[in-house]
Amino acid sequence: MSNTISPIIEVKELIEIHQLETLVIVDASNETSYKAKHLDGALFVNLNTQLSNIKEDVSIGGRHPLTTIKQFSQTLKSLGINEKSHVVIYDDKNGANSAARFWWMLRAIGHDKVQVLNGGIQEAERKGFLINSELVEAKKTASYNFANYKLPQADISEVENYSQDKNYIVVDVREEERYLGIKEPLDLVAGHIPGAINIPFSTNLDPNGLFKTSKELNKKYQVVFENIKSDHIIVHCGSGVTACHTLLAIAYAGLDIPKLYVGSWSEWSRNNKNIATINTNF
Repeated sequence: MSNTISPIIEVKELIEIHQLETLVIVDASNETSYKAKHLDGALFVNLNTQLSNIKEDVSIGGRHPLTTIKQFSQTLKSLGINEKSHVVIYDDKNGANSAARFWWMLRAIGHDKVQVLNGGIQEAERKGFLINSELVEAKKTASYNFANYKLPQADISEVENYSQDKNYIVVDVREEERYLGIKEPLDLVAGHIPGAINIPFSTNLDPNGLFKTSKELNKKYQVVFENIKSDHIIVHCGSGVTACHTLLAIAYAGLDIPKLYVGSWSEWSRNNKNIATINTNF
């Protein structure tokens, strides 16, 4: 890994750098929660309007396609984020709401100084970090210029070609009941991509909702991946958001970041592709 800092930051560490001039704290939960209370100095980022380029046709790119480079550059400018910023992101779902997605997007453009707050706002409040509902204005900054998203991605064709190839691993991070096709609360069809294995993102966390240690996560994913290289590993979820939680955990484990299938189940299930369920033999 080339990360210069850990992708996870503890509340104690954030308290220590709270007055850092280059620090930008971002709340990636939801607007209602943010307006009610947020970390002191935190700005808000919206998954649907700032971290996604949502289209009417979900079959093309899924429910949360990535923004264009121009759109993301505008979002960063609106948050006062530039090349020198130390960005700390949190949400209210242990990083699985949108914090990990924003982390992935920043890492994908080559921004190294970005971390996700372990335990989110709940842990920060428990540890005594200042919480309020005060209006926060972003610092004025020049545009953040970058050419593309550099972290590896897989499209629907690649997933279809390699999902049942023994030299590849496709990881579905959704909860087991969705993977098995027992229930599907968000998309039109229940089930999973044939050949995909299920490692729910929740298994990245300990019973207290904090990320397991880097050593524990390293051991966990080394066992799963064995000798498969990162460019032969594809991670997905429902719409390319929660999958980033597992990519974050893998990075925290000191391993190379695998490919993200942004379209995920929301795209796959709308394109007449083969679908597996608990009753499917394959």
